[in-house]
Amino acid sequence: MAAILEANDLSAFYGPIQALYGISFSIETGHVTTLLGANGAGKTTTLRAICNMVRKSGSVRLDGRDVSRRATEDVVRMGVAHVPEGRGTFTGLTVDENLRLAGHKREKRAAAAELERVFEYFPRLKERIRQQAGTLSGGEQQMLAIGRALMQGPRLMLLDEPSFGLAPLVVQEIFRILRRINEEEKVSMLIVEQNAALALDFADHVYLLETGRVAMSGPSSIVKDDETLRKSYLGY
Repeated sequence: MAAILEANDLSAFYGPIQALYGISFSIETGHVTTLLGANGAGKTTTLRAICNMVRKSGSVRLDGRDVSRRATEDVVRMGVAHVPEGRGTFTGLTVDENLRLAGHKREKRAAAAELERVFEYFPRLKERIRQQAGTLSGGEQQMLAIGRALMQGPRLMLLDEPSFGLAPLVVQEIFRILRRINEEEKVSMLIVEQNAALALDFADHVYLLETGRVAMSGPSSIVKDDETLRKSYLGY
């Protein structure tokens, strides 16, 4: 199957500090890929580099088109939606305002249809449509962040720590909905996740990062079943 995204020899920098060292990876269309590794391994930086939010070198191709030097907003318009760590919602706006703002660039009919799909996936958001985002629970804020990404009509979603700070039952619900989105909407996903066991169960392919480099990669099922690899790189 063709890759929706390919990164080649990708390096990234924060001022004089280098965070990624020539990593290469790809995401197959319609598949879920996960980035695993310790804190500081470069996982969040990788997502930012894809969207051109940090200084970088190397190439990123989306559907075969080089987007390495495109503005972040252009990458979004081409079908990449980023759900950042910390959710990134506008806490002073209502649920409805957050969602409509995310879809404001789309044709009105398409945005309205997407809004109904968001409420189908997240009926709790519809119940809280007039509530300020900052007063939602952590799980509801994460649902809103994913809903905002869906309002952009993405073909690829980048999700940074979607389980962070959430109760186990809420995490199960969110990942169940992400699975539905992947299967029903055919949205490809790249997920950064500290819960390695959860990520390996969810993803098709895994890349393990270690101090800004790809330490290994392969099908998630193989990594999950290899006790030596799990203990060496994931600590369980």
